[in-house]
Amino acid sequence: MRIGELAKAAGVSVRSLRYYEEQRLLTSTRSPSGQRHFQEADIDRVGFIQRLYAAGLSSRTITELLPCVDAPSEATSDAAMERMEQERERLSAHIEELVRTRDALDGLMATNRAHRRTLRRAPAAPSSGGQPSRAVA
Repeated sequence: MRIGELAKAAGVSVRSLRYYEEQRLLTSTRSPSGQRHFQEADIDRVGFIQRLYAAGLSSRTITELLPCVDAPSEATSDAAMERMEQERERLSAHIEELVRTRDALDGLMATNRAHRRTLRRAPAAPSSGGQPSRAVA
């Protein structure tokens, strides 16, 4: 199938597919006229790549994991497992930081709510008969 057909079938842009190929995440064969041709299995591969990107992995990390998918062996499996553990640790640290940020935001929101309640309860300043007050020097 040609690149436009793969893009439509996988639900991604042609530009994304060109990028995946540039990053060596996806390969194609070329026709004599230079058109890219992909396999039916590339639809699933593109979906897999998209899920890895959605999980926060970089193209470099994905490139490091793909040998385990393309040529499963004990060596590629061990290397992929080590890399996935590193990514999991990185994601866990990021999640912890997001939780701290959310908790700080919750604290600011609580402070703001309390402040707004005090403003509503504060007595109105006495009226000066519509005249602006003037400072006396």
